[in-house]
Amino acid sequence: MAEKKKPIIVNVEGEDITAQHEKEKAEGISQVGPPIQQAPPVGNAKGLRIGAVALWVLAIIFEVLTVLVVFGKVNLSFMPQLTQMIIFLVLDLACVVAGAQLWKKANHIDPVSEANSTKFWIWNNMGLIVCALAFVPFIILLLTNKNADKKTKMVGVIVAVIALLIGGLLGYDYNPVSAEDKQEAMAVFGEEDVYWTRFGKCYHTHDDCQSFSQSEQLTKGTVEQAIAANRTKFCSFCAKRDDITNVKTDDEALNEENAQDIQEAEDALEDEVPAAK
Repeated sequence: MAEKKKPIIVNVEGEDITAQHEKEKAEGISQVGPPIQQAPPVGNAKGLRIGAVALWVLAIIFEVLTVLVVFGKVNLSFMPQLTQMIIFLVLDLACVVAGAQLWKKANHIDPVSEANSTKFWIWNNMGLIVCALAFVPFIILLLTNKNADKKTKMVGVIVAVIALLIGGLLGYDYNPVSAEDKQEAMAVFGEEDVYWTRFGKCYHTHDDCQSFSQSEQLTKGTVEQAIAANRTKFCSFCAKRDDITNVKTDDEALNEENAQDIQEAEDALEDEVPAAK
């Protein structure tokens, strides 16, 4: 069996401190659990949104260029038309995805209220919406273009559909946070340190949480920094340990489902009692 590769330990500036950590460990002065690094600053939501919009505008420009190539209005003589079309579609996708990541990052720094569910969904999934605008019109125009040859149509539609699927999957926010969620969490934890792992989706109040048993490195910061890093829910183990019930946890959906099942069972029991009498 191959030897397990040791993790590289870095501080907030990105400097490799693996040797330092190993030295401390050998001297018996390092922490018992996995190494902990400090979280980076939260960042500026406005700047991220401006960057996202700029990238999305560029994506639409690439879509327009792709349409012009197909209709013969733009022709780069040093490469075939089909190659030009594919390159512009790939650049379109790159801008859509990069913009979506910036937009989602901004939404975790400065989330919108969930009072209006429609607005909440649209605001959090602008990346998905822009992705549709960046590829669907091209697909329709290409399919309805009678002058385009069969090969161009087939390749163009396939590439655009694949780009649409990739951009849509990467643009959708699977872990949105609302302004209310963030306010509740900050009211409970304030500037208290919380912890999270590289690939985890929730934050913790204890660096020895049982869910860290397989973790090689932790990040430490405020709950605001945790939410900005896309850790939008509180660990259910830590919540039980700290007896905290007013913050959304990672098993809230399960709790709601169990509560609904209990309510349905109670309603059924109440219906059976009068019948028995």
